[in-house]
Amino acid sequence: MGINANFVLLTILTMNYKLDQIDRKILEILQNNAKITNAQLSKEVGLSPAPTLERVKKLEQTGIIESYHAKLDPAKIGLGVSTFVHVGLKGHNKENIEVFLSAIRGIDEIIECHHVTGTGDFILRVIAKDITSYQRLMLEKVSEIPVVDNLQSMVILSTFKEKKSMPLPL
Repeated sequence: MGINANFVLLTILTMNYKLDQIDRKILEILQNNAKITNAQLSKEVGLSPAPTLERVKKLEQTGIIESYHAKLDPAKIGLGVSTFVHVGLKGHNKENIEVFLSAIRGIDEIIECHHVTGTGDFILRVIAKDITSYQRLMLEKVSEIPVVDNLQSMVILSTFKEKKSMPLPL
């Protein structure tokens, strides 16, 4: 199958896949502990290991489970400044958006990018070693993107809630 055929098949599988209570339980558990063994997961959901593994594989194949990764403590690896940056482009058209997105994909310190409604066009989450590094990043990289019109930074002082799991609608 070609790439388009695989995409269509995956889209059909995802659209037709209905989560039951066991799937929801699997997703809740994996969101909180992706390192759990299949044996332990099967005990917690009340199935034997083979059907549990089959369900996890199906959740992965349909794209419901996108990835597994380690969450790092920024301070412990030397990243002390975290900000949100509101970005306005010079014009809200497809070409400017593509230029902007292409440029920020090459900036590792930008860890999230959200296209938003309102007075600006994007909100970025940026992480840096310190204020000096952050300032250099903004002056030498982000503000130099040709289609960027304005930037408004908001330094995160404290984070009181940061969930790693999503609520699962019924």
